[in-house]
Amino acid sequence: MRILFQGHGSLRLVTAQDKTVYIDPYAGEGYDRPADLILVTHMHFDHTATDKMPHAPGCVIIQSADALAGGKYNRFTACGLSIEAVPAENQNHSRSECVGYLVRGEGLTLYFAGDTSYFPEMEHFAGLHIDYAFLPTDGFYNMSANEAARCADLIGARFAVPIHTNPKQQLFDPEVGRAFCAKNRLILTPGEERTL
Repeated sequence: MRILFQGHGSLRLVTAQDKTVYIDPYAGEGYDRPADLILVTHMHFDHTATDKMPHAPGCVIIQSADALAGGKYNRFTACGLSIEAVPAENQNHSRSECVGYLVRGEGLTLYFAGDTSYFPEMEHFAGLHIDYAFLPTDGFYNMSANEAARCADLIGARFAVPIHTNPKQQLFDPEVGRAFCAKNRLILTPGEERTL
């Protein structure tokens, strides 16, 4: 499984079965692969460019309204992955309209937080054995790098990756990345792809 950080809050996951998953598409490059699955954490414009890439036959799009239907956090199976919606919230993002995703597959658990700050359910995430946590750090619409580092320590993932670093929609703000001082910090630069 490979992950490409496209910039801002946008990521692309390619599975060992060559299925392509986009998470919060909007920024950067790397939209050449047809989407088999698109995950949208909430409906703000900088997370919802679901037509930015070609769609494979049978492409599945899961948006926040699907993930949090009737007040229930739902689970899905697609592309050989298990997808579980989890809370996301802060003063700029309503808990009733936003989610994060836990994506499990190929022996890995990935946490895509979406736009959020601390929420009480994070207290239980350490028991989930998360491998990679992708956390917003902009300090304007979401938690600051310092708060995100505290959340990263609480979650206890093997690696915590700062994303969504600047409200001016820069792909990545290196200064914010450096301020994210979690002990398990992993910095990915836009356009960087990593084998998980």
